[in-house]
Formats: sequence, structure tokens, C-alpha cells
Amino acid sequence: MKDVAGTTGLPVDLPDDARVQDVVQHCKERIAKFAEFAACCAASVNQEYAGLETKLKKGDEVAFLPPVSGGSGKASGRTAIVRERIDAQVWLEKIKQPADGAAVIFEGVVRDNTRGRRTLYLDYEAYEPMALKQMEELIAEVRSRFAIREAAIVHRLGRLEIGETSVLIVVASAHRAAAFDACRWLIDTLKRTVPIWKKEYFEGGAVWADGEPFPAEVISVGAPASGAKTAGSPPDGAASK
Repeated sequence: MKDVAGTTGLPVDLPDDARVQDVVQHCKERIAKFAEFAACCAASVNQEYAGLETKLKKGDEVAFLPPVSGGSGKASGRTAIVRERIDAQVWLEKIKQPADGAAVIFEGVVRDNTRGRRTLYLDYEAYEPMALKQMEELIAEVRSRFAIREAAIVHRLGRLEIGETSVLIVVASAHRAAAFDACRWLIDTLKRTVPIWKKEYFEGGAVWADGEPFPAEVISVGAPASGAKTAGSPPDGAASK
């Protein structure tokens, strides 16, 4: 999206009764190929997925989010977006406690090939404020869904070489079954909902990786605005204001 728009963000002046769909129309009229890409994108308002009918107010930040493919060093005790090497052992020691009978670790690692082509390296970027917010919400939800005590998610941004860890998930619980189930749910849901994207660099060029489909409740901004729920900007936190 930012490549198509030629920018990561722009200010937009709209009437007081404006809605997300008005920002979509504004961008369609001013950015070549926006409509083509918007068909598969979601929208957010102030870092929360939003519908086309969502009303806007002065100063709101509207973002258009391509399907996610899931550093400022910003972190809570359970989530972090970083630009340095992820140390799984450090996070394991931070999360587990004596009461835990199981600790499951998942590491997403950069492999040396994609679709039959040799990968040189990957470059990750994110809509960071929303990504951190979504990661925190995933932790809260996984604790309510599964019989676990605690979990952590760490994602790295920037250039990653072959063999380096891009995402780490740690789950601690009294029993292994819940820990395994929760870990699988976290990575699968993160890949579908948290606004992080990767660009794959090959010997013959580079492409943005295809994202996984958004959940059913998140409808593309290219859908009809008949009250359907939608979500909405460029990967870098680019926003229309």
C-alpha cells in the first residue's frame, strides 16, 4: 500500500459527519491503483479494526491494512516489538514460574527458500502501535480460552538473515496439553490479525509476501458499505488524519 501511495501517511480534511468509507473514497480519487489494492485490505481507526460506517472525529488516525504476514524496543512484560536478535531463553526465564509444569516455545525462523526460489533475506515492518495493541489483546484472549497461566509474544522487525528468529511465542501452564493448544492458537491468530508484513528478497528481486485472509468478521474496504463490518492503511502506521 505504501509503495502504491508513494507515502506512509497523509492528512485528510473531511466534513464533520465523515465515516471510514469517505476516507476510502478520498484515497480512491487521489491515489492510482488504490481501489485495486483496497479490495483485499482492512481498515482501522485509532489502532482498532473498524467498519466502513464507523464515524470519524477530528484527529482520528485511519489505517488501511493489507492482509498481514506475520523496534523500538517497546515492550510490556508479555509482548514486544524489537529490532535486535530474539533470545528465547531470556523470555522463557521471564515467563515461567515454579508452579508451571509445562513451557512451550515456538520460534518462527527465516528459511532459505520460498516457492522454489532461494531466499537471500527478509525485511519485516509493522503498524507498530496497533501491532502491540493486538498482541496484548491476543495474550488476554488466550488466557481466557485455555487453561494456561501466562504467555508472551515477541516479534522482530527490520532485516533478518537466514536462520534468524522472526517471532517467538512462549506459553507456560500447569499441563502440557493446554500449553501446546494455546501456542498453536496464538501463532495462527497472530498471522491473520496482527499488522506485520514481510518483504522477501531473492536473487532475482523482491516481493511482499502474500498475507493470510483476515478473519470473517473483518471485511475488506473494497466491500459494499451496506453496514458490513470492515477493518482499515499502509504498513508503517501510515495513516490518514
